[in-house]
Amino acid sequence: MPWETVIGLEIHTQLATQSKIFSGAPTAFGAAPNTQACAIDLGLPGVLPVLNERAVKLAVRFGKAIEAEIAPRSIFARKNYFYPDLPKGYQISQYELPIVGRGQVEIVLDDGTVKTVGVTRAHLEEDAGKSLHEDFHGLTGIDLNRAGTPLLEIVSEPDMRSPQEAVAYAKKIHQLVRYIGISDGNMQEGSFRMDANVSVRPVGQKALGTRAEIKNVNSFRFLEKAIQFEVERQIDLIEGGGTVVQETRLYDAAKDETRSMRGKEEANDYRYFPDPDLLPVEIDAAFLAEATADLPELPDAKRARFQVDHGLSEYDANLLTATRELADYFETVARDSGEPKLAANWVGGELMAALNKTEGDLAGCPISATRLAGLIRRIQDGTISGKIAKQVFEAMWNGGGDADQVIEAQGLRQITDSGAIETLIDAIIAANPDQVEQYRAGKDKVFGFFVGQAMKQSGGKANPAQVNDILKRKLAP
Repeated sequence: MPWETVIGLEIHTQLATQSKIFSGAPTAFGAAPNTQACAIDLGLPGVLPVLNERAVKLAVRFGKAIEAEIAPRSIFARKNYFYPDLPKGYQISQYELPIVGRGQVEIVLDDGTVKTVGVTRAHLEEDAGKSLHEDFHGLTGIDLNRAGTPLLEIVSEPDMRSPQEAVAYAKKIHQLVRYIGISDGNMQEGSFRMDANVSVRPVGQKALGTRAEIKNVNSFRFLEKAIQFEVERQIDLIEGGGTVVQETRLYDAAKDETRSMRGKEEANDYRYFPDPDLLPVEIDAAFLAEATADLPELPDAKRARFQVDHGLSEYDANLLTATRELADYFETVARDSGEPKLAANWVGGELMAALNKTEGDLAGCPISATRLAGLIRRIQDGTISGKIAKQVFEAMWNGGGDADQVIEAQGLRQITDSGAIETLIDAIIAANPDQVEQYRAGKDKVFGFFVGQAMKQSGGKANPAQVNDILKRKLAP
């Protein structure tokens, strides 16, 4: 029987605030356990939460970025459940009236197909603490630094039909939250976590199958592998006469498998009710305008503009808009050099290769966009050849200064004196009579030998175009 996969994602992204969503405690990552949790985060008697205004603004920014409905009135609810790292015994979240309603994002699949994935809602909530197992033999430690950290939970429609589509959607959301500055999206630090709801059904059936939820996946590769395993598990189970149970599962990367964690709760299990300590959130036109006033150009629009304004290919435009920082870097190089296509080649080629090799990022890049533009200008005005430019780039990367400083210090200026090049070529021709005879007898490949000799003897500094022109003239029968 042919099967169809149905996938929906719930993405938890930590919002870029300096303090927690309902308290003034800091949110910085990496502090010693339980040093960034105040009385409100600990759920001590008599404390009252106060809503962080910036968290609301960041949620609104996301809603506008996906063309979603922004609720003029939303409420916070208590989601009741017991877990050791949830000191209050409930989580403050949103249920019936979330701040962001229906929206959508477009994803591009490997074959170039564009697909629209619906976003059901995005709601604000507080994070729980963290249980620590590794450093305690037979015991569990609790770190409440993360308790109360503001999260935006982004819930998709069950519109995805393959692990690859799910990854494309997750990457799009990840790119978006970083572009608009609402989250750093750091998966290693837990700032971007994904839950996958996976089910299968016979092709043609409209009703959804029983779903399993895979919790807290923190890499795109693991997301794809976890979904693939779960799809195969469910199909094998059904075809073997079994029944899929609605449950929460965890993905074990070491074993490349999902395993049962607990039965899946329903909404009524949490006994949601409006939090009596928090007033409804009312958003008027002035607040909406303030929250979205500096919303940047979004990735899709930027990618399209790069193709039109800079004449880039779709591939280069995709590559150079992967992050907002990379796109800004490229635009500076393109503007300052006046050569957008050459700028795209150098940013997407030599620069990205150097960053990948050193496992660095643009924030710590030793070559500024302005300096890379200066190197490109020297290629264009004939001061250096493209080959020598790579040597100059390496020296700049290693602290040699700007392009002009490296060129002068290392004597790399290109030889464009036609008389000097002719003298060099005359000597090469005189020293290689056999090769001259072969070329004139019709062996065109020998021409490359003469070019190589000219470039070698000039230290790579002879102008390649002039070398070719003079050789053709000198070697002609």
